[in-house]
Order: sequence, then structure tokens, then C-alpha cells
Amino acid sequence: MQVRNPATTEVISEVPDDSLASVTEKYTRARSAQPTWAATPLATRLAAIARFRDLIVARKDELALTLTREMGKPLTQAKNELSATPGRIDFFLENTESTLADETVVDTGPTTEVIAHEPLGVVANVSAWNYPWFVGSNVFVPALLTGNTVLYKPSEHATLTGLAIERLLHEAGVPNDAFIAVTGGGEVGAALVDQPVDGVFFTGSYGTGRRIAERVAPRLVRVQLELGGKDPAYVTDDADVAAAAASLADGAMYNTGQSCCAVERIYVHERVADAFVGALVDAVRGFRVGDPEDAETYIGPLAREAQLAILETQVTDALGKGAELLLGGRRLERKGYYFEPTVLAKATNAMSVMREESFGPVIGVARVKSDEQAVELMNDSEYGLTAGVYGRDPERARRILKGVNAGSAYFNCCDRVSPRLPWTGRKHSGIGSTLSKYGILAFVQPKAWHLRSP
Repeated sequence: MQVRNPATTEVISEVPDDSLASVTEKYTRARSAQPTWAATPLATRLAAIARFRDLIVARKDELALTLTREMGKPLTQAKNELSATPGRIDFFLENTESTLADETVVDTGPTTEVIAHEPLGVVANVSAWNYPWFVGSNVFVPALLTGNTVLYKPSEHATLTGLAIERLLHEAGVPNDAFIAVTGGGEVGAALVDQPVDGVFFTGSYGTGRRIAERVAPRLVRVQLELGGKDPAYVTDDADVAAAAASLADGAMYNTGQSCCAVERIYVHERVADAFVGALVDAVRGFRVGDPEDAETYIGPLAREAQLAILETQVTDALGKGAELLLGGRRLERKGYYFEPTVLAKATNAMSVMREESFGPVIGVARVKSDEQAVELMNDSEYGLTAGVYGRDPERARRILKGVNAGSAYFNCCDRVSPRLPWTGRKHSGIGSTLSKYGILAFVQPKAWHLRSP
């Protein structure tokens, strides 16, 4: 497998693909290692992950540069991801023991009833390329802490980062067979999912997630899918227009728009629409496009060349259905997979740019006449990951967001993830939760103890 720098299209590394035989061998190793790892005292597992955390801090710069060169994330943003990952890990270090503690629910009379937790066993983690440190650690850290062994398949667009994660975990004291990287493309991922693992945790597109769910369904094992989004935001008529525009421009364009929870469609009350759109265009126009290794670059190349054609198709479709192109709209004529930051006004939900994932620096803006119309349009989607409202009235925003079918609700913010809150989707955005105590319990199964005195 060739690893290409999307900013230059040059091959920067070659990594051997796993085969069915090697995937099976790695599974066998993980299965054999799991009982011993589960029997390892929790304090020992916590100490290993704490050392892993410290290694990330110590090697942040080199790890960020690897990430930038293999998937195009601007270096400043890559460093941001590396800087924030230890905080996520700290949450698991601080909360795993209490979350897993046995719970005595009845302790009267001759019978005691206790709820305990046991690891799933061997976990397959098919991870994402857009935030490989965030997304990966949300899964493999609690999986390891709760006594599972992990077969970790990084995306083929973040393979070098995946191998770096493996090296650091082993250096930190996680046994070689407790965490094993599996490298390659879709065929390798399918081979991994087909192993008799006890849980499959996937982050990626709805289409691939659905295929995984169908493939695993007959085995009745734990499946968790963190899928895509077409995340809406609504700007009310009493919003601080300038602040909303700045926040939403960043929410739409950060990481070159390649975030599961990126703002991908904006609804704005007609009373403030003109002012908002003008401020949004000004904000987006100010984002510097360029070499991702330049510290001043805000928008870099797309990670995948094929996405350029998808964005072009969405823009063409929107213009053909009456949208107004205010900024951008085409790939840049330079080496690498660059697309201009794009703003489309007069968008409608009949346009693919308002219905299908863009996963690039493209945003559509639609006018609405009322809160009720905004809720109707925000819900008019196959996805339900996040939704946001910008305004001055918290109760109004709460009322609006209660009516939106999404896993996360934002007021005067967007594109935000907290380790203390569950990350979860509705509809085609997935099933299950990472982060929070739910993201720890996802990797264990309860055991009911009925204890009667002799």
C-alpha cells in the first residue's frame, strides 16, 4: 500500500497490506492474550495507558507532522488534535474504575444481588482518518482499560499514524498481543470483521457501516457504528450575527470540512439572512488555503482525491436548482487535492449539498420564515448526529433543539466534543455511544450475581 501526501500527491511511504492469513494469525494472538490481559490488575492497565498519554505529549510535534503529511490536516490543527487527546485519555483514566465498580442492588435477607462487569473479549476497531487520535482513542483506550484485547485497523489514509499508535502503546507497556494493528484497505477490513471477534467498533460512512452491520448480524456480537452526519445549524432572528457567522464558518471549514460533526447546512431566519450571509462570506474568505505544513494555513488539501468530484457534483447540482454561488465552487489549479472554500446561498433541501455528506469545505445556506420551519428542515435528513441553534434566548433554543432528532445539541457553539458527554448518533449517523461513562460500558457486559448465604 502506497501512502501519498495529498498536498503533493507524492508517495511518502509504502506499508505492507495484511492478508487473510495474517489477519487470522493476529486474531489468534489477540484471543490467546485476552484472558491474561483481563486478569492484569486494573491499576497496571491504567498505568500503561497513563504512560501512553505521556508519550503523546512528549512526541506531539513529530506525530502531528506524520498526520499532516499522510492526510493533509493543517499542521496547526494536527497539533491541536495531539494536544487535546491527552485530556480525553485523562477522562478514561479518572473514571474507568468507578464506572466498572460492582454495584450491590440488594443486601437484605439471605440473598445479595450484585451487578458486575466483564470485558467483551477481543474487539475489532476499524477507525477513521479524519481525527485518528481522537476517534481511535475513544475506542481502544476504554477497550484496553476494561480488559479487552484490540485489533486496530487504521484507515488507509492514516496508516502511519495507526502504526505510531501501536508503537507508543507497546512502549508504554501494553503487551504486543493485547493491541495489534491491522493494515490495508477495504478487503483487509472485511477480513478483520469476519474474524470471530466479540465486538466490532467502526467509524466511517453510513454505507460501509451498514455493510458491516449486515455482515456481523448473524453472529449476534456487539456492534457500534459511529457514522456520518449532515449537521444543521439555525441562526435565529435575535442572534449575534457576527459571532454566529464566525463560529459557523469555523464549524463548517475546520479540518477542511472533513469532520463528522462539521456544520454542513445552515438555516437562517429571513430577518437577518442578508447580514448573516455577508458576514459568513467575509469569514470564509479570510481562511488561508495552502501548504498544510505552513503554520498559517487554515485549509489544506482533501485527504481523498475522489472527494473532489463529489464536491464539484454537489455545486453543479445546487446551481442548477437555483442556488447562488458566493464564494469558491471549484478545485484549485495546483498540485494536490485542493478545493476552494465554497459558500452557496439560496440553498434548498432539494439540493444534494443540503442532503448528502460533503466532507469538504462547502456550505449551503437556506432562509426560513420561522422556528417551526427551521425544525422541519433540520429534521428533513437521513442523519442525526448534531444540531445547533444560535440566538440570545436559551429557553427558545432548548425548545427548538428538543424538536430536532440528533444525538448532540449545541447552543451558540458547534463542532464540539466533550469526553464527559456521550458521542452518539440517530438514524444513519449510527448506533451506540463513545465517550462518557457510556463509552466505557460499551466495552463490557453485565453479569448478574445472586448470592445466597449458606
